[in-house]
Amino acid sequence: MENTNQHKIGLVGLILMVFTSIYGISNTTVAYDQMGYGAILWYVLGAILFFLPSVMMFAEYGSSFKEAHGGIYSWLAGSIGEKLAFIGTFIWLSGWIVWLVSEASKIWIPFATMFSGHDTTQSWHFLGLNSIQTIGLIAIVFMIAVTFFSTHGINQIARFAAFGGIITLTITALFLLISLVLLAVHSGHLAQPFTARSIIHSPNGQFGSPIAIMSFIVYAIFAYGGMETMGGVVDNVKDSSKTFPRAMIISTIIMLVAYSLGIFLWGVSANWQAVLGNKTSDLGNVLYVLMNNLGVSIGKTMHLSGAASITMGNWFARVIGIEEFLSDMGAFFVLVYSPLKSFIMGSPAKFWPKKMTKLNKFGVPAFSMWIQAIIVVVIIFAVSFGGSNAQSFYTVLQDMENISSAVPYLFLVGAFPFFKKRTDLERPFVFFKNKTMTWSITIITWFVILIGIIFTVVEPLSIHDYYTAFWTVIGPVFFALVAWIFYEVSVKKRKIDVPDIDDID
Repeated sequence: MENTNQHKIGLVGLILMVFTSIYGISNTTVAYDQMGYGAILWYVLGAILFFLPSVMMFAEYGSSFKEAHGGIYSWLAGSIGEKLAFIGTFIWLSGWIVWLVSEASKIWIPFATMFSGHDTTQSWHFLGLNSIQTIGLIAIVFMIAVTFFSTHGINQIARFAAFGGIITLTITALFLLISLVLLAVHSGHLAQPFTARSIIHSPNGQFGSPIAIMSFIVYAIFAYGGMETMGGVVDNVKDSSKTFPRAMIISTIIMLVAYSLGIFLWGVSANWQAVLGNKTSDLGNVLYVLMNNLGVSIGKTMHLSGAASITMGNWFARVIGIEEFLSDMGAFFVLVYSPLKSFIMGSPAKFWPKKMTKLNKFGVPAFSMWIQAIIVVVIIFAVSFGGSNAQSFYTVLQDMENISSAVPYLFLVGAFPFFKKRTDLERPFVFFKNKTMTWSITIITWFVILIGIIFTVVEPLSIHDYYTAFWTVIGPVFFALVAWIFYEVSVKKRKIDVPDIDDID
């Protein structure tokens, strides 16, 4: 008899897969910049109220729809119907488009840091353009170039992503070790005092109001984002009914500890007011600012000269700059076509013009990719030439990423009880055993996501920052509207018979 567990993923392998796919050291630096030690509480709540219940839901989706190749489109279509599935998945795609907008601009910070040891992009100028406009212009050229090469099958560059993942884990481990050693050498003294007040209150004046603090839950959701991809591997897990929930619980604890410890350990070397409370740091370069400062702190602890300590700080920043640039470059080449191809090829071809679903000789939807490139270029131009400064520019990009990544979870989590109502599905993996448990956890998780989104939008409105508010919310709203119009036009133009939910499998 064939061993059905052969070549399947075990407990340790699944935990490592979850950690490397979701954890990011840059999330700890953004959290420390925005909320200081106060971010820890929100990351704990994010793990318990969002990550753990959501990943169990996605595991049930993935195991029941394992024969479908449409990913989350298949999950939604089989639960709440094709129309909402199309709109929800279109918004999910918009999250990746916003990611392309953001990373096309942010990737030049690690590029600059590789050479100088610190972020120099704020001094970049070209033909009378300011630094933000210059970055925007470079990002536009970069997006066009990547799209051109990707449509010609240059996807082997994606191997950089795997290499970058290994380097990320190594650097994360070194950061934790160095910071713990520094803490021990300083006899437990922290550069940023840890008090009862610091657990709740942020040193960042922008997060002083209750509305701003509540909006930070979206940052925690973003830090745990991407776990929907785990739902598709449940059928490849050895003894999945026991291994998967055990691995998810252990992964939740590991990431919760890693994020909490990471945020706390930045306070070992970085006093918030001295290092981040100035105009030279922003959400785009905070990782490199903090790494540079860590190197300087190590140099001073070793009693090196001031110049030598600065040099050490620059090399710390260079190393993280190289890692982030290689990792981001590899990810960019993959994500410029992978989500788009997944949605277009995973949803029914009847909704799309033939040009959009046609694959070229390299196996990629080139026409659709160029449409995507045009959309990304237009957004980059509008945001970068909107008259913002560096801090506002990267805050807008981060908020756009957060909201666009969070909104699809409203669809995925909200559809779950309707998925559970179906009696015609084979369910190899079941975590939520009864109706009361299903509805209770769904409602709690759904409202956690919704509250975070609402407060993220309301916060800039409360301080009359309409520029940030507009760009924060426009992505999901615009793409939801486009998806709805596109769906209705497709149905009427082609006189499509939309199937009942029970007909979808």
